[in-house]
Amino acid sequence: MTNSHAENAQDGQDRPDVPSTPDSPADPQAPDAYGGGPDDGPGVGPDSDRVTAHDQAADDAATQRLAKAVLAAEQALIEFEIAVETFRVEVENFSRLHHQRLGPMYARLDELDAQIAEAIAARTGAPEDVAKAKEARAAVLPMPDVEELFHGWIGSDGLFPEAQAMLTEQPVRPPQKVRPSEDARKVYRDLVRKAHPDLARDETERARRDEFIARVNTAYGQGDEAALRELAREWEAGPAPVEHRLSESEELYARLEWLAERKELLAAVAAELEDSAIGAMIKMAPQDPDALLEEIAEKLLADVAEREAYLNQLVG
Repeated sequence: MTNSHAENAQDGQDRPDVPSTPDSPADPQAPDAYGGGPDDGPGVGPDSDRVTAHDQAADDAATQRLAKAVLAAEQALIEFEIAVETFRVEVENFSRLHHQRLGPMYARLDELDAQIAEAIAARTGAPEDVAKAKEARAAVLPMPDVEELFHGWIGSDGLFPEAQAMLTEQPVRPPQKVRPSEDARKVYRDLVRKAHPDLARDETERARRDEFIARVNTAYGQGDEAALRELAREWEAGPAPVEHRLSESEELYARLEWLAERKELLAAVAAELEDSAIGAMIKMAPQDPDALLEEIAEKLLADVAEREAYLNQLVG
């Protein structure tokens, strides 16, 4: 073995990652043990390409499954919304029928209760009976607020200024004119110079400036210097940054979260409808709520007849 062969052999022992034999020294252009060429990085080669393709296929399959889950959730939510809306309409219609059909009977019962309490109070004169009679009458004829009674013409402190002017044939006082301060005018002029829509370079920017200048004009018309300065700070801060574009899987996950939140909201609405008085009545006879209405009407008519008979005994 010559010295050069000995050196090559020694190099092969010191560098186990470079395969060589005494008779065939390592070729620097030959592929290494991992399938890559001399300029390839670690782990790059046919095997690495197969791993990347496998991972991509797995991601695609997961995204497809997620898309199917979103579609199923959307269809389920639509059906649930239809059910909730159907029940809401049913409750609303039954409530309207309940009021139209039974409302007069409830009012008649309230009136009879008030008359009975007043007859008992007149007979006994007891303070507690008098108090009960007043409470029963108040339930029949609730006292409206002064403002409600006079439709905004008069309040607890007397006539409103507009009503006073109309009754005395005087002109109604016009709204007080706003005179913006000099500082407000300065801020306004600076904002208009900077944010004028004519300075826009595209339609999107023009729309943003149009909306902003409309708010500036409103604040200036009100003489609101604080609002103008806040708008100036907003303009200096610049437009809101462009939102990060979500990947397809991220959008699908976000959609699933929204669908879940929507389902919870609808479930709360459905629970509120079911727990209401009308909803409870409908649940008692879901197949024929009209029959339940007839049953309640018969019971109320019987109560009316019973109270009328009792009142006749008291005043007869």
